[in-house]
Amino acid sequence: MAVPLILAVAAAAAQPPGNHAPSAAPRFERRLFMSPMGEPFFERGQGQDGLTIWFQQADSNHDGVLTADELAQDAQRFFLTLDTNHDGEIDPDEITHYETVVAPSGLAGNEASAGRFGLLQIPEPVTSADTNFNRGVSADEFRAAAAARFQLLDASHTGRLTLPQLEGIRQAASSASRRSPQTFQPSVQTTPDSPDVPQTQQY
Repeated sequence: MAVPLILAVAAAAAQPPGNHAPSAAPRFERRLFMSPMGEPFFERGQGQDGLTIWFQQADSNHDGVLTADELAQDAQRFFLTLDTNHDGEIDPDEITHYETVVAPSGLAGNEASAGRFGLLQIPEPVTSADTNFNRGVSADEFRAAAAARFQLLDASHTGRLTLPQLEGIRQAASSASRRSPQTFQPSVQTTPDSPDVPQTQQY
């Protein structure tokens, strides 16, 4: 099933992976960040929040700028942690493991929560990458999703994302989700053959 996707952009622009907090989602609000690919990160001491931790990890050359290639590399790293049987696909059992163990309980698939804790309004960031609807996510599908999500975040099309830009996007997404999560609508596109029929985008 196609998954709604909304990007809320600001007017201007963990713990280590695998170390996840217990359930009780409401308490995550001030310390959880969900990466564009759905990986949870939790704040550490000295004011280092989950977004900062993720950005510093994804920015592999540590130049203060995140590129599409770096996001793709970070997505590949996360893909390999989810593909526990190493068969090149996140299968239904591994998706269940993601939703029940890796993602904080109550957040995977919760559209209202996704906007508050991440940058993109994606209820389930892993399964939404399944573009051929075979109930599994291949490495190619996950890579394509990373590329598409980078383009959504890079609204100015510079090919570069900075931490302040992403902080602004997160703030806007969180504020929009708090104000009226039910008003979010799917991002749609039309096809030449049926210009009046919206097609839900899936990344």
